[in-house]
Amino acid sequence: MEPKQHLYLVDGSAYIFRAYHRLPPLTNPQGTPVGAVYGYTTMLWKLADDLNKADGPTHLAVILDKSSISFRNDLYDQYKANRPPPPEDLVPQFPLIRDATRAFSLPCIEEPGVEADDVIASYAREATRKGWDVTIVSSDKDLMQLVGKCASGLEGTGCVDMLDTMKNARIDIPEVIEKFGVPPEKVGDVLALMGDSVDNVPGIRGIGPKTASKLIQDYGDLESALAAAPTMKAGKLRESLIEQAPMARLSRQLVALKEDCPLPMPLEDFRLGTIPPEPLAAFLSTHGFTSLLKRLDTGSGSPDRATQLHPAKPVTAGAPVVPGGNRQALPDMPALDLDAYECVQTRERLAHWIDRAFAARMVAVDTETSALDAMRADLVGVSLALGPNDACYIPLGHGGTDMFAEKPEQVDRAEALALLRPLLESDAVLKVGQNIKYDINILARHDIHVAPIDDTMIVSFALDAGRSEEGIGGGHGMDELATRHLAHTTLTFKDICGSGKKQIPFGEVPLDRATRYAAEDADVTWRLHRLLRPRLADEGGTRVYERVDRPIIPVVAQMERHGIKVDRERLAGLSAEFAIEIGKLETTIHGLAGEPFTIGSPKQLGDVLFDKLGYKGGKKGKSGQYSTDQGILEGLAGQGAEIANKVLEWRQLSKLRSTYTEALQAAINPATQRVHTSYSLVGAQTGRLSSTEPNLQNIPIRTEIGRQIRDCFVAEPGHVLMSADYSQIELRLAAHMADVPPLKEAFAQNEDIHSRTAQEMFGTVDRDTRGRAKTINFAILYGISRWGLGGRLGVPADEAQAMIDRYFERFPGIQKYIVHTLETVRERGYSETLFGRKTWFPRINSKNQAERQGSERAAINAPIQGTSADIIKRAMARMGPALLDAGLRNVRMLLQVHDELVFEAPEGDAEKAAPVIRQVMAEAAQPAVTLDVPLGVEIGVGGSWGAAH
Repeated sequence: MEPKQHLYLVDGSAYIFRAYHRLPPLTNPQGTPVGAVYGYTTMLWKLADDLNKADGPTHLAVILDKSSISFRNDLYDQYKANRPPPPEDLVPQFPLIRDATRAFSLPCIEEPGVEADDVIASYAREATRKGWDVTIVSSDKDLMQLVGKCASGLEGTGCVDMLDTMKNARIDIPEVIEKFGVPPEKVGDVLALMGDSVDNVPGIRGIGPKTASKLIQDYGDLESALAAAPTMKAGKLRESLIEQAPMARLSRQLVALKEDCPLPMPLEDFRLGTIPPEPLAAFLSTHGFTSLLKRLDTGSGSPDRATQLHPAKPVTAGAPVVPGGNRQALPDMPALDLDAYECVQTRERLAHWIDRAFAARMVAVDTETSALDAMRADLVGVSLALGPNDACYIPLGHGGTDMFAEKPEQVDRAEALALLRPLLESDAVLKVGQNIKYDINILARHDIHVAPIDDTMIVSFALDAGRSEEGIGGGHGMDELATRHLAHTTLTFKDICGSGKKQIPFGEVPLDRATRYAAEDADVTWRLHRLLRPRLADEGGTRVYERVDRPIIPVVAQMERHGIKVDRERLAGLSAEFAIEIGKLETTIHGLAGEPFTIGSPKQLGDVLFDKLGYKGGKKGKSGQYSTDQGILEGLAGQGAEIANKVLEWRQLSKLRSTYTEALQAAINPATQRVHTSYSLVGAQTGRLSSTEPNLQNIPIRTEIGRQIRDCFVAEPGHVLMSADYSQIELRLAAHMADVPPLKEAFAQNEDIHSRTAQEMFGTVDRDTRGRAKTINFAILYGISRWGLGGRLGVPADEAQAMIDRYFERFPGIQKYIVHTLETVRERGYSETLFGRKTWFPRINSKNQAERQGSERAAINAPIQGTSADIIKRAMARMGPALLDAGLRNVRMLLQVHDELVFEAPEGDAEKAAPVIRQVMAEAAQPAVTLDVPLGVEIGVGGSWGAAH
């Protein structure tokens, strides 16, 4: 008897939009956007892998939407009317996604006049009638109406479930009931009552999911609920059900799935067979998907199942130690197998892994902790990886905090760390981490000083800065890198520990689950290093990685551990002063408005400014409320609106109070009594460091309030703070990189560069012309438009354009630099610093004017700002050895803020330290780069940061 057939129907349309929003913009060698195509391909590949490991399908097809118009638009012309058109760069990817599906030799089904959901429903009905089981690969709530739907036929009975690949979870009848409170056959009734704002299904206004579910539970179905409405207790619900019953009935039609669509291909044609590798290889090659192409082993023969795109290689766990290190050729990497990892619970097994790591000469390392703050977190465990699927987890702090709770078997923490210390500190073994700065700090608190190191996050940044646009860690975080380069979706902390009130500490996670999560991190890190590190040499990234980025990792880690002392009492006093001033400003603003209102409410503020007070220039957004951003308020202030000035003051004080004078008190570490900021090494695509938790880089630089906040950062007794600041470094670099003789001459003679520019531009130097020259000097380097410059100077756009023209006439090298930079970036896709740092601009040739112009402005400044960042990093890396050589081991570098370094020194060492610091910073570019202009360094000393700055 033939085994039962199992059909998988993939909701391809949902995959497309998930892929588009999940990955950064990418282009193929032909310049066509392919970010969504790449994401779709990796998701389809992962599905194939996962299904191959499980009891996979016998038949499979991908279902796509043919168009945005269906028969439902005839029923209701506003159906899906709220949906915006697809993003401009997604449209050309739709046909390529169909090509991707066919490259896998999978059926790609789409029908005009109906939606993908209807085609899925029709095929599911036909398959279950034949007695087949059906799995719908989707999490779409509309498709949940089909779950459990069985049809009796001559060949038996088949049933329907769903597979949510985002959560790696099956959806069956119990899951549907948990979500909607009703079984699948009643889901359509619930949807009809609650409506759907995304698809513009009207439903009944005011009825949400809970009320809709209760009505169907109480009355059985939609018609019964509507019929019972007149007998219900008087109220809004009763009135809505009576008045809007026609809309509910219409909505029921809209959400119902059409199960009798014509079937363009017979089910038998969906049978899975061997995937010919050639079409897939050709598709991947055409679009530059090199990492996926490497995974496709076209020389190993055709796999015997369609889902076996790369048959598993033998795992290396337990392999014998190779004397003299692992020098054999590395094999192709198999798919990740989270069940292959070992949980190391005895001293003997830990010693075995350490011996193997010494022999391998390279080990990927990751730590698991109780918190994200490296200065407060407890160490819970360590994971190691020596190859693909050859990884382990060493639990050190599992079992919870209850002293009476039963703890699992694990090596004593102190004993384990004593065994690990020689490995982690050995010069003969490379330690590889993903954001290894965090692990360095965690282990340093246990007196383990990890070296030498490589960091896959930093390698990725050196290669692909700007190609990704995701948050803190962004496109260089482990999850994103695993998806992009390994086509693998990693387990998340939420998957393991839960979220919200149900979240548990990692130390309470059972060891089997903890091992899968922790060892996976080390395994992924090892694989990423294996894939990315060779690219540095191939793509010209070695220079910036080895000379700038890698040396700075332990330096920044040490700065974070040092922290800086703050005066809690002074902060509290300043916070109280701010609160009083904020109260005074509120009174003044209310008086100017003629009524009290919530100043922090953009809607109320906009109504006061433009409706009540009648100021011109109000612009309403899509929400219908006026914009009251800083630019709008500054424009009103320029027109003489005193209330706008006061609101700007109120906003600044309120932000400074919440962000600094209050938050800094909470940030004081109780163990060190200092504040320990965290620096991101990949937070700015030009290479600058960014500071978080707390952010110390946004304190106003030249205002009295900023100085007051800096006064709260103080030296320990018997010490002083030293502030060493590069003087106008970006203008100096512009003079060198653009080859501008007048500017180079001015810097060489230590002239006031803004006065020199004023003389060149306006023929005279006074306070006004110097101020304008200063604005122009910096604005030009940021690619400012005439409207932007006009706004800053308070002059018409034509007059601003005349200033720009005159500037380029006086300094033609600047204009040549800008033109050359833009031409180069448009051609290559990236800019480059003097040290070889690449910053990618994937939207530099976008048809969208705003995107294109934004990329152009950033591209003009990136080589200059990036070179500045590279130079200060080189200075930081050299500073410690230079101070030690000068006998100044007690002078410590604490902060890096923009172009400034802050040190803490014993009072007697400051005078000797100043020339050492100045020389290191002034010569930081050498010998790699010789500049035509000197790098000026200004050093101040004081008991507080404010006094030294």
